[in-house]
Amino acid sequence: MRSERSAFCAARWLLAVLLCVNCHNTQAGNQKEEALADAVRLALSRAINDARPPQLEFSSYEDRDAWRQWSALMSTRLQSRMPDPMIRSEFLQTVWYESRRAGLEPALVLGLIQVESGFRKYAISSAGARGYMQVMPFWTRTIGDGQPAKLFNMQTNLRYGCSILRMYLDLEKGNLFLALGRYNGSRGRAEYPTLVRAAWRRWQH
Repeated sequence: MRSERSAFCAARWLLAVLLCVNCHNTQAGNQKEEALADAVRLALSRAINDARPPQLEFSSYEDRDAWRQWSALMSTRLQSRMPDPMIRSEFLQTVWYESRRAGLEPALVLGLIQVESGFRKYAISSAGARGYMQVMPFWTRTIGDGQPAKLFNMQTNLRYGCSILRMYLDLEKGNLFLALGRYNGSRGRAEYPTLVRAAWRRWQH
């Protein structure tokens, strides 16, 4: 009986540790589900459901060189957070592709990911936001296929996150402070936008 109780206590302790690790340092999870105009919802849905993989295309040799220099530098900076070189390479390629596809600076997206999840693919906030960019599951119902488990897929998560931030920027007429506040569910308050901007500067080169 005592051994069963000890095993039960150990299991509860392990579960508590895993939950703390999983939820640590997540900043989002309070994105608001709000009414969207039909045109906005349709545009977001089309962006999300474009199944093409992140194949990089370059308009010039200069653009290709910019990618190579950026990816080499970012790979070095990310090494301690993502030790596996193949995962790191795929992650950076996807960040580059999805951020530019949404008209965002890759360094801004990296800064947001740092604040949101600390670069942890399976991070979950206390409110249930998931993955690198801490996307709330309701978005899969609003503009996706209703399968929130897919938010743990690298490209799916980054596509949702970048598309949602782009939408907020458009709704706020380019005001990054307000757009970041909406992304975090804290529109008008300075703490979250300040954190993301500081992280953004650190990822610029």
